[in-house]
Amino acid sequence: MNIAFVTNLCAHYNVGTFELLSRVYNVDYYFFSAGKEWYWPQEHGYRVGKFNSAYLPGFQIGYTRVTPSLPWKLLRGKYDVYIKCINGRFALPVTYLVARLKNKPFILWTGVWTRLKTPIHRLVFPLTRYIYRHSNAIVVYGEHVKRYLVSEGVPPERIFVAAHATDNEFYRQPPPESKKADLCNRLDIQPDQKIVLYLGRLEINKGVSFLIDAFAQLDAPNVVLVIAGNGSLRGDLEELANRKQKRDQIRFIGYVPIEETPLYYSLAWVYVLPSVTVPTGNEPWGLVVNEAFNQGVPVIVTDAVGAASGGLVQDGINGFIVPEKNSNAIAEALRQITDNPGLRNSLGRNAKRIVAEWNYARNVFGYQQAIEYVSK
Repeated sequence: MNIAFVTNLCAHYNVGTFELLSRVYNVDYYFFSAGKEWYWPQEHGYRVGKFNSAYLPGFQIGYTRVTPSLPWKLLRGKYDVYIKCINGRFALPVTYLVARLKNKPFILWTGVWTRLKTPIHRLVFPLTRYIYRHSNAIVVYGEHVKRYLVSEGVPPERIFVAAHATDNEFYRQPPPESKKADLCNRLDIQPDQKIVLYLGRLEINKGVSFLIDAFAQLDAPNVVLVIAGNGSLRGDLEELANRKQKRDQIRFIGYVPIEETPLYYSLAWVYVLPSVTVPTGNEPWGLVVNEAFNQGVPVIVTDAVGAASGGLVQDGINGFIVPEKNSNAIAEALRQITDNPGLRNSLGRNAKRIVAEWNYARNVFGYQQAIEYVSK
């Protein structure tokens, strides 16, 4: 079976999925992004793998990326199925239209689980809902996305869950003790101090200000907050830390290369993802949760995080789920984990065990189910 798979770019966490899917079907991947979306850290770049792919040249018209060669490649190819991610104001309707012109099945891939509320999203929502309802099948990150799509009128039998996954083998590797000691020295962290970790972009949707507010409520001189990542709010967040008189217990360390992230997770006592709802939506998933779990690190996440609503984070089992924009709730969860080593270790063991089931094979199985469904 020949498949055209159109998406914005190949992120580091997609390589395994795309390679595995290419072992099952003949897949041509078409990437239309220049890798400069607001939600994508430019330092991450984009990847290639052991699969047929092409990054298509294009240009910007406002917020829309136009890739003129895409429709011709899709029309000329002898494809049995077309798969398209939800992104792309040009690429999405083009791929859908080509599939309809050629009378071939169209599969949508999406992690969106709420209506988006920016003016442009409100304007184009009728088209988006039309594609939801008229796709032959939809592949989703988790059950939370399925519930949302059903509420928008999509028949549940046409929705298939591809459990969102990352490279468990890579993130599970134990870093050498010497590297852990070197990093603690560089961060001026003592062996008896416990690390609360945030690793990600410093933007409004990540809710990091609520984490700093929560950390300031702790009376725990042996706990350090490490904030790793860059973004437009870094200066504001550093100023907030100063105002809270916690600057000596908070480390802002900037961008961490992907290859070094397991080292940071391995040092963490707990990982916190305090994301909040914004007009561009909720956190679709939060693969940092998968990454932290692989190092046996429990998490505290808000209910605006897809990994919580989608079932990976289980409250009281492998971490805690707290209401979004609630610093008090984050602070209480931090106290429970930092004050109770037994609880922390139990949560961490469960985290590592549970995330092992959220792997590339299970992710690809969701695609296989959708492809088999539309090919009947």
